[in-house]
Amino acid sequence: MLVCRYWKEVTINTPELWATICVSPHDSLEKARRRLARSKSVPLDITVNFNLRLENASGVTESIVRALDMLRPALWRARSFRLSVPNRPQAHAALMRCKEDAPLLETLSICISHSMQEDHHSSPRLPIFNGNTPRLRSCSFTSFNFGWDRGIVSGLRVLQLGGYWNGFSPSVDTLLDILRGCPALEELALRNMSDVDPEASMPLELEFITTKVVKLPRLTKASFYYAGNMRVRMLLSQISFPALESLDFCYLDNLTPVLEHLRQQSLTSLPLRHLRIESSFFNEPKFVNLLKRLMLLTTLELVDIEDVSCFLLKNLSAPPAAHPWVCPKLDRLNLDGCTTPEWDSLRCLVESRLAGKSSQLSSASAVASRGVSTASASAHIHALTVARCSSPVSAPRRLSSVDVTRCHQISKEMVQWLRMYVRDVRCEPAKGVWGEPVLP
Repeated sequence: MLVCRYWKEVTINTPELWATICVSPHDSLEKARRRLARSKSVPLDITVNFNLRLENASGVTESIVRALDMLRPALWRARSFRLSVPNRPQAHAALMRCKEDAPLLETLSICISHSMQEDHHSSPRLPIFNGNTPRLRSCSFTSFNFGWDRGIVSGLRVLQLGGYWNGFSPSVDTLLDILRGCPALEELALRNMSDVDPEASMPLELEFITTKVVKLPRLTKASFYYAGNMRVRMLLSQISFPALESLDFCYLDNLTPVLEHLRQQSLTSLPLRHLRIESSFFNEPKFVNLLKRLMLLTTLELVDIEDVSCFLLKNLSAPPAAHPWVCPKLDRLNLDGCTTPEWDSLRCLVESRLAGKSSQLSSASAVASRGVSTASASAHIHALTVARCSSPVSAPRRLSSVDVTRCHQISKEMVQWLRMYVRDVRCEPAKGVWGEPVLP
């Protein structure tokens, strides 16, 4: 880019503009060296990304070593450090050059792509940044073995662990010890881990009954993606999360025991606003019992769930008289890949949550359909409306988004009907002869 000499001098002499250092196959060492010199002594955001496929990995180790040798004198002022490499030997070669203190480091991310690879670098523990990271608040490790050293992962606000298989996956005791060292944790994510041994876990489950619960009063977001059903079940039974607002479950088989732990937590405090369940199964009545406790839930995502039926949608629709609404603040509903619910149940759900609708008004329309005069029905509806306005129970929120992608039982005409009453309707577009989308 061509600029005048004045603006060029301004940019060159503003160190904050050069504080982001990136080294990758697309960002040369010379460019990183130039930005490093112009950043002077301001905190740095460093990214070393050589996440390449094996067939293109020739010379990658040498490039990684050269990059870390160049960055090593400036690591003391790193504010964030992100390393992404194909395998463990390359991560070992890079981290062997990160032995100095990092007093300003707040975010640390180490990602090893080929997590299933077995090598002699799987067991040794590296002294990262000399163990001196007093400001570290966010850690994301993928297939990186750090010996589950609590000194690295203590006092965190964000913890993300993934890609640990077979003997390298953490036990429940190990995770609980780590969580005890992070009382201010706000976000937890466990992804792609071999499950713990069920036979070895049964005596531990009995022992946990008398174990002190780990309290995480600031935890607001948790995600468990193929993290092992037994591990998640035992973990949630031993932690308290009264401020949790977002929760994701993916590929965890039977979630019924986990849902029971959530229901018990809701008896004290569970302000959950976002719940996503994908490719798992559960007992639908028990799931509905949990939803009855989630009065603040605004987003419900059920992806590829065969257990979702008309029973769930009917409970989310207008309740019987003198019963509260289930999830009255529900705003977004995702049924992607759920082929069991029938169209009539979904239509009743949408209609019952329209502005000005209520179960009493539905009963009034039923009275009118039985042959009562129009004047009598209008007077009855007016009386019920006045009673509803004076009632302390507020009406439910109108649905603003419905996702019926891959719901083959929902036809094009049904989607068009939904779009008359729901602002955002997502679906799998119908394809023409040449594969072009017919339905936008």
